[in-house]
Amino acid sequence: MAELEPPNSKANETADAKAAAGRTKDEVALELMKFIAVNAGYGRSAQTSAGFSAKGGSRTPDELADDLLNLFDRCRKAVAKDA
Repeated sequence: MAELEPPNSKANETADAKAAAGRTKDEVALELMKFIAVNAGYGRSAQTSAGFSAKGGSRTPDELADDLLNLFDRCRKAVAKDA
């Protein structure tokens, strides 16, 4: 019976490094923006729950889009600092 060799983790690391190196700063900033928006619950409808109330007033889609563009710009600046 043939012996199985352990998976080559260095090959996986190299493939991941090549994939990351091929991404532009804007792509990285976009992924960061999406991560922040999803984890912050950005754009979800305001629902009240036990003892908590949402901020007063609802925002228009244009205001939400402007905020997302501002967030993307901030993410681009943060990514550029790391370079």
